[in-house]
Amino acid sequence: MKILKLALANIRKSKSAAVSLFIFITVAALLLNIGLMVITQMNPFFDEKVEELRDPHVAIMMDQASYHSGYDEFLSNYSGVTKTEKEEIVMMNLAKFNYGSSELTSSVAIFNADNSRSIGPLKLIEKLDTSNANDIFVPYSFKTNGGYKLGDSFTITYLGAVYEYHIAGFLETTIMGTTNIGVMKFMLPERSFQTLADLVDDSSNGIILSALMEDKTESPKLLNDFTKKFPQTIAGETSSYVLGLDIEIVKNVSTLTINIIAIILVAFAAIIVLISLIVITFRVSNSIEDGMGNIGVLKAIGYTSRQILSSIILQFIVIVFCAGVAGIALSYLLMPFFGGAISSISGLVWIQKFDILINFVSIMLVSFLVVMVTLLSAFQVRRILPVEALRGGIQTHSFRKNYFPLEKERGNLHFLLAIKSTLINAKQNIMIFIIISALTLAAIFSAVLYYNVASDKTAFIHLFGTEPANVMVNMKPDTDTGDMLNNIKKMDHVKNVNLFDLITVKIDDQTVYTNVTHDYSELENNIVYDGRQPIHENEISISWIVSSQINKGIGDTVEVEYGSEKKRYLVTGLSQSVGNLGQVAALTMDGMQQLQSTYKGTSLYVYLDGISNKDFMNKVVQQYGDQIAETLDIDDNIETQTGMYTAAVFAVMLIVLTITVLVVLLILYLVIKTVIIKRKKEFGVMKAIGYTTLQLMNQISISFLPVVTAGVVMGGILGYFFTNPMLSLLLSNAGVKRLDFTIHLPTILLICTAIFVLAYVVSMLVSRRIKKISAYGLITE
Repeated sequence: MKILKLALANIRKSKSAAVSLFIFITVAALLLNIGLMVITQMNPFFDEKVEELRDPHVAIMMDQASYHSGYDEFLSNYSGVTKTEKEEIVMMNLAKFNYGSSELTSSVAIFNADNSRSIGPLKLIEKLDTSNANDIFVPYSFKTNGGYKLGDSFTITYLGAVYEYHIAGFLETTIMGTTNIGVMKFMLPERSFQTLADLVDDSSNGIILSALMEDKTESPKLLNDFTKKFPQTIAGETSSYVLGLDIEIVKNVSTLTINIIAIILVAFAAIIVLISLIVITFRVSNSIEDGMGNIGVLKAIGYTSRQILSSIILQFIVIVFCAGVAGIALSYLLMPFFGGAISSISGLVWIQKFDILINFVSIMLVSFLVVMVTLLSAFQVRRILPVEALRGGIQTHSFRKNYFPLEKERGNLHFLLAIKSTLINAKQNIMIFIIISALTLAAIFSAVLYYNVASDKTAFIHLFGTEPANVMVNMKPDTDTGDMLNNIKKMDHVKNVNLFDLITVKIDDQTVYTNVTHDYSELENNIVYDGRQPIHENEISISWIVSSQINKGIGDTVEVEYGSEKKRYLVTGLSQSVGNLGQVAALTMDGMQQLQSTYKGTSLYVYLDGISNKDFMNKVVQQYGDQIAETLDIDDNIETQTGMYTAAVFAVMLIVLTITVLVVLLILYLVIKTVIIKRKKEFGVMKAIGYTTLQLMNQISISFLPVVTAGVVMGGILGYFFTNPMLSLLLSNAGVKRLDFTIHLPTILLICTAIFVLAYVVSMLVSRRIKKISAYGLITE
């Protein structure tokens, strides 16, 4: 009890320092708890949703003409498969509809809502009370991210025909519920479904084969073995199945962005914890120095060094524990906000769970670090003898170097006094330097991330392996692609046209998404970071993820399989891409024709100048509509698909900048208050001999400017040179090896200037406490 009373007395003695530390730890515990809960709960949450919704672990879609019973038989007899199901659907490749603020082009699988199915049954989050002939049920992401609400009209444009519906409900699905999967799941009442099936062409009437497995982590292997067993499903220029999905790839795509944001929050929480530990070191050192007389009295009346040390440690444990509990409580209050972001990105309803283990880990981790730092900082108490403590810590003599002696140095007196103060307080300045550097780095990191996601998206788009053309023109199978390319190239306002196909091949038995074009030097996005793209017909580039999977690199040869043909190719480069989980490769057209001599390609990427995408698409369809299967506005699609990332990254940036301002304010308040208390007599004497309050305020503010400037400059330099390596590390699991985000120098300079100005303004405002100091007050105290 004596130790507890002593600890509480120490807290009461320095309330403002205790409050500052309480806020730091609360913020750190808040961010740490949210980050750890999201990281640890995201994958189990997705897995639980898969089981709850009974969504397929593997889904294979094809047109009805391509289906044969061997597919069903293979899935039913495959080891580990517990249930299979076949269902008729309407498949729309490159259907168009409004999503968010722009038009999205995506593949669509439309199901009969009234069908009785055991795999992927209809589960509605919301629905209208009344039914209508043109009802449609769309994924929940259309509400969270697409800007729709119940009853809104919804129009699908496909192959020139327009289908009008109104939204009667939002469904929840894990496998085809978001824009980043490549296909979206809609459902229609039976009558509307049959009407649509009669209206679309025969190639749009499809079949979906669904399978459940004992171990869903085996789903990629099942899909891999299926394409190996039936190589015709990926051969030719018209694929027999539109899309094969396995739940593990879908999970990785759906949770990638959420996990990255959670990691950023944990990293920033670590910075706040580091700042808290530095503050504690500063506080302990100051309290021992300022309370040396009290320590001497306590030791003289019988308190042991262990008891005094324990009281100091207990003082911070009480603050940290209370702040930790407050931070965790706040994290649950704020979790619905993050749950909304998770729902927006994943298209699933986030159900927050109470996780006592993570809460305990968050508190204990911070408490352990605080105890260790406090113990190391306060250990000097054991070496202080009572007589030394009563003399204020002076053993014999204590002389410090006199920097800038006023009788010798020239210059402004206030400036010299400020610089002398800076040099005398070395420990304090090191603390401020580290904190300002860390905060500046964090602010620059978040701002650079936001700038590249929301403003200049070029580097962000390049991450996905997307070629930043303006329009894609998809050819019909019987069209001469070479003639069409030359015809489009001659059209007005066309800068360039490239054939750019994406096909699926096997590379050393690994399924890999492979780009095909005539000349990679004509493309604007070069995803190869080591070596080069293929030039000759016997060359290939592969991603570093594929390289690590097959244990092959530049200079090695790999076996590429497409349909029934196999050829060996020389690896000339290593590439990176977030798209398709980084499992990408690249062949030239000549290289592709080694595997299939009749291969012509079907996708033309068009680069425009001086004409809107929509006008050009209308123009090209008018001229060559009989040879074109579909056109796609690439710019619109990119804008739509990056919209959800923009909102999430903006939220992170806002959190980081808000906390940066708060920490700068609290740190300077704590330090300046300490300086004023320690130098109270000195300031009183200076006032007595004629110094004004404003002059003394400027002295204090100027004394912090060198260290603040150094911290801002160091943080700016670290942010400029290390933001890309740090982001590369965060995105390494997604397929990124080297990042080239734009480091916008004006943004960095703006942040550095803002932090510098903030520090000066805060120091001036806090220094106003000097106004209360007077020579008379010191005499009468």
